[in-house]
Amino acid sequence: MVKEFLYRGIPKEDLDSMSLEKLFLLFNSRQRRSLTRGITDGKRKLIEEIKAAKAGKVKNPIKTHVRDLIVLPYMVGVTVNVFSGKEFRPVSITAEMIGHYLGEYVITNKRVSHGAPGVGASRSSLYVPLK
Repeated sequence: MVKEFLYRGIPKEDLDSMSLEKLFLLFNSRQRRSLTRGITDGKRKLIEEIKAAKAGKVKNPIKTHVRDLIVLPYMVGVTVNVFSGKEFRPVSITAEMIGHYLGEYVITNKRVSHGAPGVGASRSSLYVPLK
């Protein structure tokens, strides 16, 4: 049996039917403040693309640089390609992501793997013959 997802004790179906004002009261203060201050043009465009994708009107994958969009319940089930600073990484939005930012799921740096030290890496390696 799969465990049913509850956001602060409320099932996903009730979150879908809830008004935005009541939904904002469930979010943390940072998310509440961000949403009540208004939505920028870039965020509005992405929201429209997500709604079109849910309706089945968009065939191309959604690509965005907007990392500070808060995931809302109607976005669940859509895959968005979020820019990591170098490439677009796909993010499948699930119910557990509600209330979080899109950028939290795409890291912007990668692990450093250093190679072997070369000539001039230390003082003693200056005197090592090259052949």
